[in-house]
Amino acid sequence: MSTPSTNEVAVITTGYGTIKIAFWPDVAPKTVENFKKLAKEGFYDGTAFHRIIKGFMIQGGCPNTKQGASGMPGTGNPGYQVKAEFNKKSHQRGVISMARSAHPDSAGCQFFICDGDASFLDGQYTAFGQMIEGDAVLTQLANVPVTFGGGREKSTPIDRVEVKSIAIVQA
Repeated sequence: MSTPSTNEVAVITTGYGTIKIAFWPDVAPKTVENFKKLAKEGFYDGTAFHRIIKGFMIQGGCPNTKQGASGMPGTGNPGYQVKAEFNKKSHQRGVISMARSAHPDSAGCQFFICDGDASFLDGQYTAFGQMIEGDAVLTQLANVPVTFGGGREKSTPIDRVEVKSIAIVQA
């Protein structure tokens, strides 16, 4: 893998506007590189935020959320897993972190952006960046109406919340 670049940011474009994320390659270098690689390949383009819990987080990055994809949203992966890089960064509003199953090293592509204090996740999920623009967009996304879905809590958006693209650009 190439050396992590600290002068790149992610621009997440949704129908609600854009969110810019600055990376933390100092504490999660493999996670940052994986996210940037997937974004540059267009992996995230056309996916959706499939889980939204106001005051907690919005979750996306699952390939099963693309139009016409099969498989339950929230269960897809890129075909590999990334070893956890737990660190001391706290899960506060605007922090981006990797979603995973019960196994600590099961993250691959799904991520979540905190919509509030989620410090109870600290040291258990790999935080790898911080929102630097788009606070109003995050608020709008977190307020999307949700319903029950897939046997989960009330967290499935009623209307599709598409991630049009995630671009990696110079800061």
